[in-house]
Amino acid sequence: MRKLFIDTNIVIDLLAERDPFYEDAAKLFSLSDKNKVKLSVSSLTFANTNYLLQKTNSASTAKEILRKFKILTAVLSLNDKIIDLALNDNGFGDFEDAIQYYSAIENSQEILITRNLKDFKTSKIPVMTASEFIKTLEL
Repeated sequence: MRKLFIDTNIVIDLLAERDPFYEDAAKLFSLSDKNKVKLSVSSLTFANTNYLLQKTNSASTAKEILRKFKILTAVLSLNDKIIDLALNDNGFGDFEDAIQYYSAIENSQEILITRNLKDFKTSKIPVMTASEFIKTLEL
């Protein structure tokens, strides 16, 4: 089973139903629901997503959305090593992207799924959009 690390923007696409990205995100998470892929997110993604969901929902609604979402993903812990790697990698312009990347690397994820491909130019693992990954399954 493929191990996919999901960047926060893909999670938000799904949970906030952002057009035109929602459909591909929903297909990706459907694959997890059917046990065809194993999806992981960093614990940082849960914090960031909760913050964003609370801008348009009550705190209790945001938590309920995340409770349901958690069933589809494994949550990867952040630790000293991941933070140190992110802090010391000058190849990332965005610290949050570096944390996401090293969460994927340190947890042996096969592919990083994001909409911001340009933010992961120096990645040592494949980086794809949800749409690109889904197309690989259709081949």
